[in-house]
Amino acid sequence: METSQLIAKFMGPVMLVAGFSMLINKDTMRNVFEDFIASPALIFVAGFLALMLGLALVIFHNRWTAGWPVIITVYGWLSLFAGVGRMAFPALVKRMGTAMMKREAFLTVAAIFNLLLGGFLTYQGYLA
Repeated sequence: METSQLIAKFMGPVMLVAGFSMLINKDTMRNVFEDFIASPALIFVAGFLALMLGLALVIFHNRWTAGWPVIITVYGWLSLFAGVGRMAFPALVKRMGTAMMKREAFLTVAAIFNLLLGGFLTYQGYLA
């Protein structure tokens, strides 16, 4: 099985569940994100995990070619930079997170993005 397809089989369903959870539990998710933003420890741990995920994707899937697999590569690099940012600049993450949570549509847009990308990756992983 191709690496891209295998990664899509993992990422797709996780993103689908995350997006669906965000849509049906908006109040709970808002509380989760607000608690996250308030905790320097959680910001650091999330940065550590994002950095590990990003590095794994970049090391095993750094493919800058035309086609859908580049989505995984871009996601890996974004995750890597997000992890470094959370670990190195937690105060900035807190300010940015607070600003995002003030926007009523933020969670809905994030949920729809996760559903669409998760659905696409699930399709590519299992059905294409």
